[in-house]
Amino acid sequence: MSLIIDSHCDLAWNMLNFGRDYMRSAAETREKEKGTLTPEKNGDSLIGWPDYQRGRVAIVFSTLFAAPIRSKDGDWDKLCYSSFDEAHRLYLDQLHVYHKLTDSKPEHFRLILNTKDLRGHIAEWWDESKTSRPVGLVPLMEGADGIRGEDELAEWHELGVRLIGLAWSGTRYAGGTKEPGPLTREGRRLLKAMADFNFILDLSHMDEQSALEALDLYDGPIVATHVNCLALLPNFPTNRHFSDRVLRGVIERGGVIGNVPLNSFLKSGWNRKNGSRREEVPLDALAAHMDHVCQLAGDSLHSGIGSDFDGGFGLQSVPPEIDTIADLQKLIPLLAARGYSESDATNILGLNWLNFLQKNLPS
Repeated sequence: MSLIIDSHCDLAWNMLNFGRDYMRSAAETREKEKGTLTPEKNGDSLIGWPDYQRGRVAIVFSTLFAAPIRSKDGDWDKLCYSSFDEAHRLYLDQLHVYHKLTDSKPEHFRLILNTKDLRGHIAEWWDESKTSRPVGLVPLMEGADGIRGEDELAEWHELGVRLIGLAWSGTRYAGGTKEPGPLTREGRRLLKAMADFNFILDLSHMDEQSALEALDLYDGPIVATHVNCLALLPNFPTNRHFSDRVLRGVIERGGVIGNVPLNSFLKSGWNRKNGSRREEVPLDALAAHMDHVCQLAGDSLHSGIGSDFDGGFGLQSVPPEIDTIADLQKLIPLLAARGYSESDATNILGLNWLNFLQKNLPS
């Protein structure tokens, strides 16, 4: 099996909102949550440390995420902010969750903050004599409202944040999902300051206008950790996904694009709440988005996985071939059927993200 690197996973958000323990397998979590509100609101879990081991998931980009209060979905939705100070606290709390997890469970999870960490970590995953290995966590801030000003970037960098996405919905920095618009003056200033630390800019959730501006303005590394290809989603109802113009921009900047195996992101109009069945969207639909990125690039060096698993959806909303994240290994024969070599599949499942991190994490 190929090593998998997953560029988007809301671990801390789940741990704080739903009390999920990711030392458990997804199956154990599902059993524990039977009869609770969690499966209704977030779906049945798809991830856990045993599933990462079975699927050879070596690294996940572990998010810091909180929603603005206008998006609050009920009393269960605890991580919502009504001020920038509150956003700062919620993001900081989640970063502390990752530090506590890796400090208390070093044989199971570890922070990957620089290229030295990365080299040692991957060497363990390539050592076939080992029967289990820690999962590496690369902290990613999703939505930048927790950054109250450019002067805080040094602190966030020191604490381990390595990627920053300016938007989820619209933020004071950029237009975002369902709230379109350009970069703001504060957004342009923040990008300039981020470049001084070589933060990786994640364009995911940015409106096309703000994403294109960022591609022109930002001097540091750029990725899209969890988006799909708008060209394959006719009549998609929001600005969540990227046109070929934006995707080409990421490719031209040497970035990687993580595609999401969420049925509503693979088939326009799919909706679990409206009775759609997950069998309607095969896993090959994800391979089609990966293929589209590769065709735009002319090679297999810019496509990756950004699962977003447990990020507001679960088992009920992914292709039927997937029971847990370990089943993303099933992409290999699907890519082969599309003419991709074994080395191409290895690139897409994890090597592209690995090479990107080797080039762009601090030394």
